[in-house]
Amino acid sequence: MATSDTAAQATTISEEVAEEAEAQGLLTLGVEEEYLLVDAVEPRAVEAVDDVLDHLPDDMRESVQLEYMRSQIETASPPQLQLSELYDSLRRLRSGLATAAEAAGARLVAVGAAPAVGPHSRVVDKPRYHRMRERFGDLSPGSGLNGMHVHVSIPDPETGVQVLNHLRPWLPIFQAAAANSPLFAGRDTGYASWRSMLWERWPTVQPTPHLESHDHYLQIISDLQASGAALDEGMLYWYARLSANYPTVEIRMGDVCPSLDDTLLLAALARALVATILGDIHDGKDAPQLPYPLLTAAHWRAAHDGLEGVNIDMATRELRPAWKLMRQLLDYVRPELERHGDLEIATVLMGRLRSHGTGAARQRALLARQATVSDVVDWLALTTKSAPLGPGAQIDPATPLDPSTPLDPSTPADPSTPADPSTPADPSTPADPSTPADREAS
Repeated sequence: MATSDTAAQATTISEEVAEEAEAQGLLTLGVEEEYLLVDAVEPRAVEAVDDVLDHLPDDMRESVQLEYMRSQIETASPPQLQLSELYDSLRRLRSGLATAAEAAGARLVAVGAAPAVGPHSRVVDKPRYHRMRERFGDLSPGSGLNGMHVHVSIPDPETGVQVLNHLRPWLPIFQAAAANSPLFAGRDTGYASWRSMLWERWPTVQPTPHLESHDHYLQIISDLQASGAALDEGMLYWYARLSANYPTVEIRMGDVCPSLDDTLLLAALARALVATILGDIHDGKDAPQLPYPLLTAAHWRAAHDGLEGVNIDMATRELRPAWKLMRQLLDYVRPELERHGDLEIATVLMGRLRSHGTGAARQRALLARQATVSDVVDWLALTTKSAPLGPGAQIDPATPLDPSTPLDPSTPADPSTPADPSTPADPSTPADPSTPADREAS
């Protein structure tokens, strides 16, 4: 929800990156992440954003902004061409913000919604947020809802609208992969992403509709504002939209991820997907026509199951294992992952995600070993500020938990995995959204 002049400066592409991207015919990408601020000892959220901002180093201020609630904070990375540069930027932001939070007597936690019981937070003291609260009431209960948004460059708004049409069948699987809020107010909600269910109460949160043109896109925004369902263009909360400020498509994929590994994987897949779609548009391929209720059902399924259950194969309109659909996405974008230099790291990160599961799955794995909600928040805080990717990849919830001992974020993930994402499901045929996923269950 946040907007900020300083953050806008930080997310402006440098001339050097823009020139290199144009020369190589590659797409840039950037990531926004929203976080929860919790007490230094207890798992409850705290209204600490002002104190955290006071402890930020000067070189980070342009990349950090206020969110809707006083128990939230947001970062925005500069647009990057190389995935390694995006990783360095996100790692610096997470680490610096976590350090500032600790100096303010709080902890930075990457989670979709507050896991523990706590007081309702007040909205940030900004005129726009007060207007939102006055018009829409208590649509964000508790301490705020935290998501992740990936920006990928596009040549122009008219092409961007076509990209939005082609993105629609893939967005539920991104939402499933990002699921990281099974707990709310101290209990397991039964959903992998409870944030998604709370977030959908806002009137403009919905699948992106099929759009005829950029004029059609702008007309819908105007109509929503006239209806009172949106104060401004920034309140267009579709799962993918055009940025109001930058020449990008913004994929609002779901919960903020606990691990930087997962964030980087989804960002790489998002860029490769947009690049693949641009090729399809150039070749004259039409976007698939999908029933709107089916898209809504797929997004509900993503929120409920995450990657650990099933979702809808948009080609057959039948349920398939969600991991089969995730694999189908990887196969579909494989050539663009390779062209952008991301295939190797995306393959490794996909293997890690397959091994340890989504953030929601990892939280539940801890609870299954008799951990408390407080233990889960401790794990989330440690994972948020750690920077896996290297040899000490990620915490493995399969390791027995001693609640009296702090979790060690340097513990590597279990390298074994049921599927090898380095090999396409069908090596002879690249995946396509019109092609059904492999029927074999896993």
